[in-house]
Amino acid sequence: MKINLVCFEDGIIGVGFRKVASFVKSIHHDVDCYFLSPTKHKTPLRILLMKNGNPGILDRELIREIAEPLAKGDILGFSSMTSGASQTKKILAEVKRINPKIYTIWGGIHPIIHPEDAILHADAICTGEGEFAFEEFLTVFKEGKDFSTTKNFWFNKDGEITRNGFLPLATGEDMDKFPLPLYFDNEMIFKKHQRFVPITEADYLQYSGLAFNTVWTIGCPYHCSFCGNTVFIKNDKNYRKLRHSSVDYLIRQVKDVTRKHPHVSTVVFHDDSFMAIPKATMQEFSEKWKNHINLPFCVQGVIPSFVKEEKFEILVDAGMNRIRMGIQSGSDRILEFYKRPNKPGLIPHAASIIAKFSDYMIPPAYDIILDNPIETRVDIIDTLNLLYNLSRPFTLNIFALRVIPNSELERQLKERNLSVDEVSSNYNQATPTVGNIMVYMLAIMNPPEWLFKFLLKHVKPAREKQSLYPITLLFWRACWILSRGLSHVRFMDFSLFMGRFGWIVWRLKIIKFWQERINKTFQKSIIANYKPVVQSRKLP
Repeated sequence: MKINLVCFEDGIIGVGFRKVASFVKSIHHDVDCYFLSPTKHKTPLRILLMKNGNPGILDRELIREIAEPLAKGDILGFSSMTSGASQTKKILAEVKRINPKIYTIWGGIHPIIHPEDAILHADAICTGEGEFAFEEFLTVFKEGKDFSTTKNFWFNKDGEITRNGFLPLATGEDMDKFPLPLYFDNEMIFKKHQRFVPITEADYLQYSGLAFNTVWTIGCPYHCSFCGNTVFIKNDKNYRKLRHSSVDYLIRQVKDVTRKHPHVSTVVFHDDSFMAIPKATMQEFSEKWKNHINLPFCVQGVIPSFVKEEKFEILVDAGMNRIRMGIQSGSDRILEFYKRPNKPGLIPHAASIIAKFSDYMIPPAYDIILDNPIETRVDIIDTLNLLYNLSRPFTLNIFALRVIPNSELERQLKERNLSVDEVSSNYNQATPTVGNIMVYMLAIMNPPEWLFKFLLKHVKPAREKQSLYPITLLFWRACWILSRGLSHVRFMDFSLFMGRFGWIVWRLKIIKFWQERINKTFQKSIIANYKPVVQSRKLP
């Protein structure tokens, strides 16, 4: 029995897919894994023009090129996010047209958050965690018995839909028993007019640069309305609890990656709530990371209420050189609308703690959401004032509001008879209003107070009629890109630089020299006068 597994997303990160694919390969011998990323590679120009972020449109010829090799199997497991859902439907339909006997299963985020949509386009969908559910399904499927009661699955047989409940979530002990996630293990990647070809080191460099992207912890204690986690929590309230494998399992995973790709110079954790890890576990992670990995790492999942100075000390000591924290808005009213955890002064307090570590890290990136249709002029000014007064240095990740179907945010907007583009549209495309241009400006500098106050007079919500300034927005966006690039070069961090440029710098041993001599020497020079923060750091 032949099983084809496909990951369809922007790039080849596919953290969840890699975990499930590795598990399936451990229980079945004939499994091929494919990556499908029809987006053009991220370049500074495409980022400047706000063209990055979502899978592109596949024409009929490309869909046929993709579908033909995938149809040569008995089971097709397809994983995609909502941004690629419309293209996934077309591919699944073409696969069925070529091979009506193949059994199609759609997994990934979209079937979890919008199962009523996904089930119309596949024989089955996975609506929860896939490892144990797929093992149960596959066992019964091979035996030719009735598999329609498998939990974490919905089934569509001739238009009759069976909706099953959920298995308990995998525990940390379960995760420790899983095989290491798939990484550079005979995967295939689609290339136009070449169909699927073996993934090479160059492909990893093109999509990930010198970074290894992973997730250690699963779960989030909060219920922000714009996030797909609202559906996960609705399905199982235990999703609010943090779950993770052991530190030793994580260390083995990263060692496996660096053995295959020695050029990996940064690890990026995409966890939803990394800072919620208990202090004792974080201390264990720090010691073992320094002893066995000793690479800089980035933590993406930082929630302001979990920012504690002692935790930052531990992580910076271990090698954390970059963080990403969600702010979303400076307006208490908008944060309440998002159901975002907040209290007076929380965000400035968190930023002030992070700023204490500015000598050791790339400027932190704070998420901001623009173009919310319920925003008033006062809400926008609140956000701009927050950014103007926030402890520096910092940069911003700037997004236009987009809606995940079937999320709490979609319901909130419908109640107000408002509509916003879905997440499948370009969430980097902000309206070039004065207020949005000011956000980009504040991402890199504070203007003189008189100029800031003058510009505030011209701020209006995006929904109101006003003059737009696309060229000015492009200018400040270009300055923002340049500023971010320079701050990364300062630390010889090429996690945001795609392609071979970073690899060449690594090959010439410049990165190693810079990190061991320049950065460490600079840190030595300031640590003597530094307050208690990071005094435990052992520098050579």
